[in-house]
Amino acid sequence: MTRFRVGVDIGGTFTDIVLLDADGRLHTKKVSSSVDDYARAIVEGVGEVFRETGLVGADVAEVLHGTTVASNAILELRGAKTGLITTKGFRDILEIRRLRMPRLYDLTWEKPAPLVERYLRVEVQERINARGEVQAPLDPVDVERVLDRLLGEGIEALAVCLLNSYANPVHEERIKEIVARRAPGLVTCISAEVLPEIREYERTSTTVINAYVMPIVRSYLATLRSGLDDIGVKAPLLIMQSNGGLMTDAAAAQKPIHVIESGPAAGVVGAQVLAQRLDLGKLITFDMGGTTAKAALVEDGDVSRAAEYQVGGGIVHGSRLLTGAGYLLRVPAIDLAEVGAGGGSLVWIDAGGALQVGPRSAGASPGPLCYDLGGTEPTITDANVILGYLNPTRLAGGAVKLNAARAHQVFEEKVARPLGLPLAEAAHGAHLIAASNMMRAIRAVSSERGRDPREYALFAFGGNGPVFATGMAQQLEMRRIVVPPAPGLFSSFGLLYADVEHHYVRTWRRLAAEAEPAALGQVFHRMETEATEQLAAEGFTGRAVRIRRSADCRYQGQSFELTVPVTGGSVDRSTVAALAEAFGQEHERTYGHRAGPDEPVEIVSLRVVAQGLPDRPRVPERLRIDRRGGGDPPTRRVYFGPDRGWQETPILDRPDLATPRVGPCIIEEYDATCVVPPGARAALDAYGNIMIELGQEI
Repeated sequence: MTRFRVGVDIGGTFTDIVLLDADGRLHTKKVSSSVDDYARAIVEGVGEVFRETGLVGADVAEVLHGTTVASNAILELRGAKTGLITTKGFRDILEIRRLRMPRLYDLTWEKPAPLVERYLRVEVQERINARGEVQAPLDPVDVERVLDRLLGEGIEALAVCLLNSYANPVHEERIKEIVARRAPGLVTCISAEVLPEIREYERTSTTVINAYVMPIVRSYLATLRSGLDDIGVKAPLLIMQSNGGLMTDAAAAQKPIHVIESGPAAGVVGAQVLAQRLDLGKLITFDMGGTTAKAALVEDGDVSRAAEYQVGGGIVHGSRLLTGAGYLLRVPAIDLAEVGAGGGSLVWIDAGGALQVGPRSAGASPGPLCYDLGGTEPTITDANVILGYLNPTRLAGGAVKLNAARAHQVFEEKVARPLGLPLAEAAHGAHLIAASNMMRAIRAVSSERGRDPREYALFAFGGNGPVFATGMAQQLEMRRIVVPPAPGLFSSFGLLYADVEHHYVRTWRRLAAEAEPAALGQVFHRMETEATEQLAAEGFTGRAVRIRRSADCRYQGQSFELTVPVTGGSVDRSTVAALAEAFGQEHERTYGHRAGPDEPVEIVSLRVVAQGLPDRPRVPERLRIDRRGGGDPPTRRVYFGPDRGWQETPILDRPDLATPRVGPCIIEEYDATCVVPPGARAALDAYGNIMIELGQEI
């Protein structure tokens, strides 16, 4: 019996669903996101695919999901009412933070309010030093007193973060026992289990966020699980992590910190796999949806990852030094740059009479003017309809009918007329401004990090990515664009490429020259045992398990670390020496220099990544997609700027590019539209990707 794997990605405007079997058959569905209950759109969308294809719940082998539920809870400050128990003297660490400001010269900027208000942050008398030695014992009566106070305030979750508990968790574990006895139903997170790592603010912030979103994530996953069961889908539910791996819904319910940036990661993982298959050494991924656009680097088959990131601090589009605007999470995540520009981004005129785009968005409700759902402000989607880039009758295979007349009318009244411009020029100006905003994200992951974007291919996906890709590539002097199959659904499709993955970290501070190899090996062994037991519970054993080691190191006296790989197997003196040498090389690659051989290298934290590998490739090399665009009529008038003006442009399906074409042309698909400007060459490769070369003709 053929079994299908299902990928589901929630966006600000649409929920994307793909079903893939081992032979490469791909069924797709794009439905409007149900903002009041995201699970409803998923269950109803999967049910619609069943009715369209004749499949049933028993045909589904697993459901893979990228979700924004946790990040939305933080952005909207609607997480659980959370209390915090900490060591005496550390009550205000969430407000003191790291004294970093995202706006260096803005004296009016204010730090975001802590997720735990001050009256819900309480202290207990205890002290453990950095070596794990108990200097002041914990008083259980004191714990019961502060716990009763918090329970009296009606807390729904509790975070516990004591000083130096990463070195010795005994006091946090004792508090957990007391809470389990006095308030057995209370969601409780202790930092020794969430993040047993050095640095008090990072550990406290991460533990608090885990507690803050846990009740909401648990409720959402339970609702989704129940809805899938109701339509006969009993298959396992796996959730995409911010780092690009998958975890079970049960694991995600325990550590939701790993799924905060779940949605954006999937598309990058898919691009990484395709880059390996196509032998594309350097890619910049560009994902543009309804509300935001995101960029990331894929180099030599590897995705760039960050050790920490911030949520709720606005759009991430510039230097890594300008941090401090959001809530910090010390967990691995795919390193993304993001700007507030999407198809739903509002087009408006500021007080100085200048045209602006975003960052506010019309979202899924009311959506752009042309959706005819009550929107009153023009958006980028409306501009693209006016320019002829989008077919008003064929969006999402015709499921979404666009009111082009309304887009023309309101855009003329609110944008073109006040600017004194013809309608087409005003719409094209908005399109160019949106493209300029999104190029900031591409520059943030390339030129701002010492990479020349001209050496990279632009990998464009998302519902709006292929509309803007060629224009942006021209401005950045990039020569090659890759548009994968089902580009508008690629984030959900990317879920199908990911492996089950778990990350573990332990702080273990030693000078490398003085580190005892046997002790180092014992710590790695304990972490790997925990990892293999977790994977075994999920059905991965033996050769299906892959373990990777790494370590965070620095020169003694430095404040921050670099992560370097550690060889597997038994640990001896040569392992430690190789670790120190790897750090020196990485320091030189990152900063342009390394210290002399007498400068002590300090090991700070140890890391283990455990992957559960399938017995065969997760995605076949060639796909058979169930939907086609079917543009009708075969040509349409399209505006390519004041220099080229309006041109009668062929409307194609993706298979038509089996014979290479020179633009202008537009490729219409069920889930996305790809704009090929005059003079660009477009063709299909052997895997069904659209390959666009700029500045070259047949």
